[in-house]
Amino acid sequence: MAKKKKDKETTITNYYDLKKDDIDELVAALKGEETTQPDNLSMNIEEITGEKAPSAKGKDQEFDPYKRDKLSKLPAWFKAFFIKFWFAGAVCYFVNMGLGVYISNAEDLLLLDGVVMGILVDCIVNPIFRMIESDRREYDWYIMFPFPFKKFWTFFANILYYIIVFIGVNYVYMGINLVLQAINENWYLALEPLLFGVFAFFIDMVFIGIKDLIVYLIKKHKRKKAEEVPTDV
Repeated sequence: MAKKKKDKETTITNYYDLKKDDIDELVAALKGEETTQPDNLSMNIEEITGEKAPSAKGKDQEFDPYKRDKLSKLPAWFKAFFIKFWFAGAVCYFVNMGLGVYISNAEDLLLLDGVVMGILVDCIVNPIFRMIESDRREYDWYIMFPFPFKKFWTFFANILYYIIVFIGVNYVYMGINLVLQAINENWYLALEPLLFGVFAFFIDMVFIGIKDLIVYLIKKHKRKKAEEVPTDV
């Protein structure tokens, strides 16, 4: 048992030793020179780590540093929608349907919705987006304040912003119910997490889209102004 453990440690240690020959091969490849690939290069997990890996469908697993999991293959818009939809639905469930028993005033519930959602977005949702994004920062399109690092003032800005978003959600429900009751006075769209989350996401994206358009127009104007400035010859 001790010998097996020692062999495993030796294998892992040797694997992380400085490979001077490999560095020379890399330098040669970058220079465009001919390189000789080693014939005994293995990507087998058991040979690399000294530990037997579970097999998949009877085949030996091999190490692939560039392998993408199934979640990473989903488009950014779908993941952004699901995350924001889920948290908005959770706010509806726990605040409106949970605390609604104790808070009868609709305006107070609406205010509490925005406060809770703003805190969740600043402390959980946006950090999740930063964690799963690539160097292209594709989730900036789904964040109202897309700073690469957390700022103190965004905590309060997100709270105020999501109060406005949920006021918009409230007006959507009011508008739908006015239409339904104009058709039939007994028809009514009740508040529930699924539609609440969908409405919250789309209203959120409307505001973010307006913000992105304003930022784009300002940058375009600055770029155009910079091009008009004559340069000294």
